[in-house]
Amino acid sequence: MSLYAAAKAVIAPATRVVWPQRVEGAAHVPSTGPVILASNHLALIDPLFIGVACRRPVRFIAKQELFDEGTLPRRLFARALRAIGQLSVDRRPGESAQEAMDNSLAVLEGGEVFGIFPEGTRSPDGRLYKGQTGLAWLALTTGAPVVPVALTGTERILPPGRKVPSLNRVGVRFGEPVDLSPWKGEAHKARPRREATDAVMDAIAKLSGQDRVPRFASSVKAELEQG
Repeated sequence: MSLYAAAKAVIAPATRVVWPQRVEGAAHVPSTGPVILASNHLALIDPLFIGVACRRPVRFIAKQELFDEGTLPRRLFARALRAIGQLSVDRRPGESAQEAMDNSLAVLEGGEVFGIFPEGTRSPDGRLYKGQTGLAWLALTTGAPVVPVALTGTERILPPGRKVPSLNRVGVRFGEPVDLSPWKGEAHKARPRREATDAVMDAIAKLSGQDRVPRFASSVKAELEQG
């Protein structure tokens, strides 16, 4: 048994007891070969629920802050991430983009499942924000199918300011792979990358029922922080 499988055998049952999951469409994830799971992003703990719901091991590129072990919940979460083989990335300017792309390509070229949150950061208000085009670049460069994923309920577990996780039901819905064939071979072009990314975000919105926002979540967060 692999380290991932051993860790999941312990983490998955415990997670399902604390946060009962309703999982739909898991069969849409191909059983072999490289796959990109593109999900909405509501909470820091989102990778855990996708990893538990998916039948195959899932690799995420997680920011280093997620491995902060300051409080007990964060310590447990960080250790769970490490146990299932998640990768950390340096978020300092000039470091994160190239490192993240290199790691992402390596995961897909190895025939694994790669999880990504196209919004780039958690939604500040529960709506679905504009996707970053790195998703389309990865998909069009590697040819890996993109399976849209919709999470519900995770934002209530550990909202900002809360130190003790709350007990809530969580939904994980997988959709059919998004048809990106109209943009095949055009990973190097900005417009096709944007159109392909928007197609994936449309699929996520259809699954999640979230309202769409034609802006980047990071920009909205920066404005909120500035008052």
